[in-house]
Amino acid sequence: MGLILLFLIPAAVFTGMAVALVGVIGVAIPWVASHPWGAWAMDPWFQALIKLGLLILLVVMPIASLLTWMERKQSAMMQDRIGPNRAGILGWRGWGIPHFIADAVKMIMKEDFVPAKANRFLFTLAPLMAIIPVFVTFAIVPFGSTVCPDKILQVITDTNQCTNGIGLQTAKMDVGLIFYFAIASLAVYGTTLAGWASYNKWSLLGGLRASSQMMSYEVTMGMAVLGAFMVFGTLEPQAMVYAQGPNPINWGIVKQPLGAILFFTAAMAETKRTPFDIPEGESEVIGYFVEYSGMRFGIFFLAEFIEVVFLSAIMATVFFGGWQVPFLYSDGFHLFGHALQMPHIVVVILQTTAWGMKVIFFCWFQLMVRWTMPRFRPDQLMNLGWKRLLPISIANILITAGVVLAFQAAGSR
Repeated sequence: MGLILLFLIPAAVFTGMAVALVGVIGVAIPWVASHPWGAWAMDPWFQALIKLGLLILLVVMPIASLLTWMERKQSAMMQDRIGPNRAGILGWRGWGIPHFIADAVKMIMKEDFVPAKANRFLFTLAPLMAIIPVFVTFAIVPFGSTVCPDKILQVITDTNQCTNGIGLQTAKMDVGLIFYFAIASLAVYGTTLAGWASYNKWSLLGGLRASSQMMSYEVTMGMAVLGAFMVFGTLEPQAMVYAQGPNPINWGIVKQPLGAILFFTAAMAETKRTPFDIPEGESEVIGYFVEYSGMRFGIFFLAEFIEVVFLSAIMATVFFGGWQVPFLYSDGFHLFGHALQMPHIVVVILQTTAWGMKVIFFCWFQLMVRWTMPRFRPDQLMNLGWKRLLPISIANILITAGVVLAFQAAGSR
């Protein structure tokens, strides 16, 4: 029951955030643009800025912060402990939730220490290189369908009917997932620079381990996504969501089950969390951020949980229909020949909420794995990446290509 509650609390929080998100983008911005003094509100640059800002402030940061509480509480439940329950706000302890606020205050107040022989510029740059690429990659994540401000309370059968539609995605790129790999790979520099710039042999060893691990498992992640690309014929995340549609039979998990498992496994290795946490394993090395303190350490700490949120979002987008709700179309639910029509605003909020629920579920599942499996040895981790996952991912591509060609040949007859 406790583990279910750990999922339901963030889910309830996100439901409120989804209403605010859709309300600001679908109602507030068009209202501002309807006045002569606010015509700039519909400019593409302003819309992109608002979407990314709201996505980070209303979704990413709150979920990442709640994950720090979820991880502690979940580990306590699985280990028969009480977990965080002391921090409070005016006497309100809220199941230990205020602890992540206490963490933020503590990190801000702690001394910002820089080793005497460290390269101060690179030492400062490393945390930024770890967290900024993760924020940038959220630009390609679709968190809902198109909002039609002029028909917000009407029942519509097709969002293409909108005269001034607003897509719930910051940036639409035909090379969307390639953009993700290009930007996310920059985070490797953050871990490497952190280890080298600290002038500490143990942090250097942790940085080398982290960089080799991240580069190794990125290959499998790319191969897993390549299978989905062959099935859906696009690398643009929003187009992938539309290609999957509201029927779960067409979702990526059904058409690419092996690719989904490969991607999720490699994604967990990318976040450097147990059982893939050898760059930080205290029993072997101290970690690439051993010399960091205060808010610099806090940035590394937060970046890890933001990566968990982002990889959960990509997992939901590519393999679980993204914001699609089973059998929910633009005008409402369609099932067994019956239709339940709904206003457009309700449909959009349900879709955005469904996307959030999927993201929270995969975050929650990663925490389950985190406290279930032991840490791999370095040789086991590299063997898994290069000798197990990579050959299986190549086989998955060959099989997928064969099936796609067979269906194309059958359809051309």
